Amino acid sequence: MNNLLDRSALRAPAAREELLRRAQAAASDAGPVPSPCVSICQMDAATGLCAGCLRTLDEIAAWGAQGDDARRAVWSSLAGRAQALAAARSPSAS
Repeated sequence: MNNLLDRSALRAPAAREELLRRAQAAASDAGPVPSPCVSICQMDAATGLCAGCLRTLDEIAAWGAQGDDARRAVWSSLAGRAQALAAARSPSAS
């Protein structure tokens, strides 16, 4: 199991569920798309993902200049990453 799974704020089911809830809201809301940042800014060298929000450095750097469609695409990627982490941590994945 990689270090991201051990240190991630998303290791707890409630945190993953919250990220998925926020991703669904970002996909369905017509208004401005909120940042996925949860102020746990630690990059995992093995995965290249932030341990808090699961974004890559490129996604984090581009966020401010992106339009809402691109931001929704990032949120969609984050939902998939959170689900993959959940699957990797499940006892049946061992």
